[in-house]
Amino acid sequence: MTEYRAVRGMVDILPDDTPRWQHIDSTLAAVLKSYGYSEIRLPIIESTALFARSIGEVTDIVEKEMYSFDDRNGDSLTLRPEGTAGCVRAAVQHNLVATPQKLWYTGPMFRYERPQKGRQRQFHQVGVEAFGIATPDLDLELLLLSRSMWRALGIESLLTLELNSIGSTDARAAYKAALVAYLEGCKDALDEDSQRRLTTNPLRILDSKNAETQALLADAPEMHSYLDDDSRADFDRLCELLQAAGLSFTINQRLVRGLDYYNKSVFEWTTTALGAQGTVCGGGRYDGMVAQFGGRETPGAGFAIGLERLSLLVDTLDEEYQEAADLYVVVADESAQMHAVPRIEALRQERPDLVIHMHLGGGSFKSQFKRADKSGAALALVYGESEVSGNVVTLKPLRSGGDQITVPDDELLTRVNAHLGQN
Repeated sequence: MTEYRAVRGMVDILPDDTPRWQHIDSTLAAVLKSYGYSEIRLPIIESTALFARSIGEVTDIVEKEMYSFDDRNGDSLTLRPEGTAGCVRAAVQHNLVATPQKLWYTGPMFRYERPQKGRQRQFHQVGVEAFGIATPDLDLELLLLSRSMWRALGIESLLTLELNSIGSTDARAAYKAALVAYLEGCKDALDEDSQRRLTTNPLRILDSKNAETQALLADAPEMHSYLDDDSRADFDRLCELLQAAGLSFTINQRLVRGLDYYNKSVFEWTTTALGAQGTVCGGGRYDGMVAQFGGRETPGAGFAIGLERLSLLVDTLDEEYQEAADLYVVVADESAQMHAVPRIEALRQERPDLVIHMHLGGGSFKSQFKRADKSGAALALVYGESEVSGNVVTLKPLRSGGDQITVPDDELLTRVNAHLGQN
């Protein structure tokens, strides 16, 4: 066993799993394109101050979970713990917010958390951000877009939408004061994390996983009692739009999300199929963030999907994503290989959609046909001594049970098309 191991919480995605990930990547990209969202590619490293300012200095992410370091110039840099801050920074820096924008990105994020199933220290997200639209129809589109993703992946029935409004900054501050006043009266009964959060980030107590704390919250003030008129009107309109679109949801007044930049509507898509790690996608509005980063006042909203959890959810469907080979090329010896290579490369040019395995490393016909069968190929192309001398190739069906045939080299493409179908 090698002494070199992956860093704890940073997991290799192995070849048996990558076809499922590729299926997810391509499916989500196709849905995003169909809704008119454009891809943006962002740096993995940003200024530490960017995240402290946007996420909130007293959040768990900034206080305990970020991978930060000083570079050789003494500047504090951080491996991105989430994608929204970097996307907003890029939108402001390049003046993308001069007109409404609909963007998406994907890649690794980093947080120092306790590794467990569906939660790693290096994890992957697809993020979606939209700027310049203040009305609830944008929130509706984001939710319909995410539902379309679940439908395309075949997992819609496994996910439930939870929705809330946390109001304006002033409304949230008023609610926070009322919540703290209530919890101070039962502080000693709170779990240790909630007691700490009472003075740093009291809204996070609402999503505590501690059963005793949740019981205490049953009589806590309701968030919607403190909503400002504008937030309430927008939330009511969003609910009406969702009902008209046939998208079911549950209002959860304890849903606050863990990042300080949110305002008005917030949401999570959750599942019961993954145990404790039930949130697969979350997001909401962040109307003040662009101005916070030096841009003009510009509304914004978005969401992020945790791809590890999404992959686990897709895996429950028990479908096969490994793509079998179409053709396996069997060669008698080095001379046959030299003869076959240019012909197979020409075939690849004509049919770039085909998966063609060229046998490498020599070996008997028997061992090569074992590998051909293991590859899942439908057809073996055989180049032996007689094929080389006669400028022909033998086509041997591996799955259909048909007869093998030998054809001239210039008929190879036609015969392959006939056997596999022309795409």
